[in-house]
Amino acid sequence: MIDIQSYIDSGVLELYVYGTLSEAESIEVSRLVALHPELKAEVEKIEAALQQLTSAAAPYTPSDFETIRANIQSKEGDGVIPLSRKRIPLAAYLGWAAAVLLLVAMGYQYTENKKLEDKITTIEREQILLEGKTRVAEEDLQKTKTLLDVLRNKDVISVPLGAQSIAPEAYASIYWDKETQKAYVDVRGLPKPPEGKVYQLWSLTLDPLTPTSMAVLDQYNTEGTQLFEVENPNASQAFGITLEPEGGSASPTLEQLYVLGVVEP
Repeated sequence: MIDIQSYIDSGVLELYVYGTLSEAESIEVSRLVALHPELKAEVEKIEAALQQLTSAAAPYTPSDFETIRANIQSKEGDGVIPLSRKRIPLAAYLGWAAAVLLLVAMGYQYTENKKLEDKITTIEREQILLEGKTRVAEEDLQKTKTLLDVLRNKDVISVPLGAQSIAPEAYASIYWDKETQKAYVDVRGLPKPPEGKVYQLWSLTLDPLTPTSMAVLDQYNTEGTQLFEVENPNASQAFGITLEPEGGSASPTLEQLYVLGVVEP
C-alpha cells in the first residue's frame, strides 16, 4: 500500500503528465492512477495547469478575422491600412519559462532521488549481508572455543580411527567425554560419500563383538560440517565408521568399514 501524499509530493505525477518518464515507469504510474482516485484527481489538476500555461504562452492569433477583413475593405480607398497588433504579455513568456525550468528541475530532482534510493537500498543490503556474515563468524568462533575447551579437558579420551583396506587414505578421530556421555567425531579425513550413501558411527564392545549405532552422519559434506557431537552412553571399547545406505543400517556392513580405532585401557 503506497503513501498517497508522499507519492504526490515526489513529483512523479508531474513528470508523468509531461511525458518524461520511461515506458516502464509510465505504465506503473498509469496503474496506480487507475487504482487511486486521489492520484487521478491530482493528474487532472496538473494537466489543467499545464494547459493554462500553454494557452498563456501561445503566440497571438487574431480571433475575429471577419472584423479585420471589414476594416481592410473600408480603408482601401485611403491607400493606407492601419495595422493593430497585440503585444504578448511579458508575464506569459516568464510563466512559460518558469514552467520549463520547473519541469527540468523536477526531472533532475526525481532522477537524483531515484539514485539516492537505489544507493540506500544497496547499502542496506550490504549491511544485512555483513551482519549475517558477522553473526555466522561469531557462532563459528563460539563453537570452536567450546570444542577447544572439550579437547583440553584431561578427562576426555582421544581415539584415533585408522584406515581400513577399502579406503587406505581415510582417517577420523573420536573425542569422548565419559562424564557427560558426549562424543565429538571429526570426519574430515573421510572421502565424500557416494550418492545415496551415508556414513554411520558405531560403538563396539569386543568380547563378544557387539556393535551399537551411535549416529548416522547424514549431514556430512566435504566443505562444511565435518565435526559432529553425538551422545555415547555406551561402555565403548572401540569405534568404527562404515558406509551404509541412506537412513543407516541396523548392523554395520563390515565390507564397507572405512576406519576403526580401539579405546586404550
